[in-house]
Amino acid sequence: MTTTQPSDDELEQLYADFYTQHLEPLWTQLGTLMPIAPTPKAVPYIWRWSTLYPLAQRAGELVPVGRGGERRAIALSNPGLGGLPYVTPTLWAAIQYLGPKETAPEHRHSQNAFRFVVEGEGVWTVVNGDPVAMRRGDLLLTPGWHFHGHHNDTDQPMAWIDGLDIPFVHYTDTAFFEFGADGITDDTTPDVSRSERLWAHPGLRPLVGVGARDSSPIAAYRWEHTDAALREQLSLEDEGFAATTEPGHAAVRYTNPTTGGDVMPTIRAEFHRLRSRAHTRPRRDVGSAVFQVFDGTGRFRLGDEVTPVSTGDLVAVPSWTEWSIEADTQLDLFVFSDAPIVEGLRFARTQITEKA
Repeated sequence: MTTTQPSDDELEQLYADFYTQHLEPLWTQLGTLMPIAPTPKAVPYIWRWSTLYPLAQRAGELVPVGRGGERRAIALSNPGLGGLPYVTPTLWAAIQYLGPKETAPEHRHSQNAFRFVVEGEGVWTVVNGDPVAMRRGDLLLTPGWHFHGHHNDTDQPMAWIDGLDIPFVHYTDTAFFEFGADGITDDTTPDVSRSERLWAHPGLRPLVGVGARDSSPIAAYRWEHTDAALREQLSLEDEGFAATTEPGHAAVRYTNPTTGGDVMPTIRAEFHRLRSRAHTRPRRDVGSAVFQVFDGTGRFRLGDEVTPVSTGDLVAVPSWTEWSIEADTQLDLFVFSDAPIVEGLRFARTQITEKA
């Protein structure tokens, strides 16, 4: 151990030698690498459906869909992430647009994906050969490494949001991709998919394939079931029973029937309903989330900013950002997050302010 004060030249040479050997001293970066609390680069941001949808329509007129580009999907790029096509550091979200009678050919990839439909119907997504109808309010799953394509059987265009774990998979260098059929393997249009016929019966599971699966085998979580569950929670609240997460705030989580856990290993999906004039308590969560307003109007408080939202708007909530929601009308919200990753790594932490 040296007992003399090093000269400036000696320190400068030491740091120069670190640099040439691709080394970085912790003592100069401790505050950046180990902050007192999360300091996300992503920022809270709201994309307006009234802007997104017309842009998607223009893309539909000008950009073909097919082998090569594969999907007419327009990613939400968080302004804090330096131009990366990521809505948060772990999540990817896009509006996908499919024109009348168009087909998006099949492919598969390591990334887990879902579709959520805020308006319209008439498209079938074909997942591992199983045609699944896409309708308003439905959550549709495409787990990693499942072949999938989409076809529009109508004379009208349709748009929906895609959510994937692309940033996380990219950062961990775990991505694989493979082209499938140039079209789709099944162009039929059944009202109910085979996966729903086998798996989507409340409280019941088939004795075929009884082992746990990493992702839910249910290809579609239908709006009529989601709506009924939320409606009954609020009805029970009216009758004096403890059925809601907060006063006037009903919520459900989409689950994997083989485990009781999240629908996919990297993505959590939930649906929330707030009565008119209800509000949530302010909270912070480790991990990021994206909300889409399914119906109604209200306001998001993100940090110190309060912003109105309406049907179709998408809201990015970065890690450890304080947020709360206030409803003007009944407000229905779909939300997905990276909670399974955060919880699996034992990094989860939540701070809730009791007084809203």
